[in-house]
Parts: sequence; C-alpha cells; structure tokens
Amino acid sequence: MSADLQFLEEWIPEKMDPGTVFMLENQAKLGHAKNPFVAVMSCPRCGALGLITRRQLYSGDLMICGAESCSAEYCLDGENICYRPPQ
Repeated sequence: MSADLQFLEEWIPEKMDPGTVFMLENQAKLGHAKNPFVAVMSCPRCGALGLITRRQLYSGDLMICGAESCSAEYCLDGENICYRPPQ
C-alpha cells in the first residue's frame, strides 16, 4: 500500500493533511549533526505531527508514528509513502 507525499511551502499546521511535509530552515542545527532533523511530517494515517531526519526523508529509513492511538510504520520512496506490510 502506498500514497503520495505532499509538500507545504509555508508553515501552517492546520493545513497539514496526513502525509504532508514541511521543510525546516537551519536544518544543520537541529538534532544530531550526522543525521539532523530536516522536516516536519504529518503521519499519513492519523495526521500527528513529528520531526523527521535527513535519512528518513531521503534514504528510506523507517518511521513509526508517535501518537498514542496510532502505530503506523512507513518509509518514503521518493514522493511515495510505503507502509510496512503486516507480519
């Protein structure tokens, strides 16, 4: 199962639908120096906001939603959101 990623040009949290990404400014200063936070992404399943790292955005590292009522597991493949298949 996959869905399309959406990008938001301006920081308006109310307009962040599930699967929306907002790129951060001053990326090198946020998080770990080797893998800093580069964007805010809303969970494609529930819409909860969370920071994502450079590797999660560009290299397909797995993400898990941090919301209490959601445990979606997914990664990004270009502009596609790919959910981890159930095991």
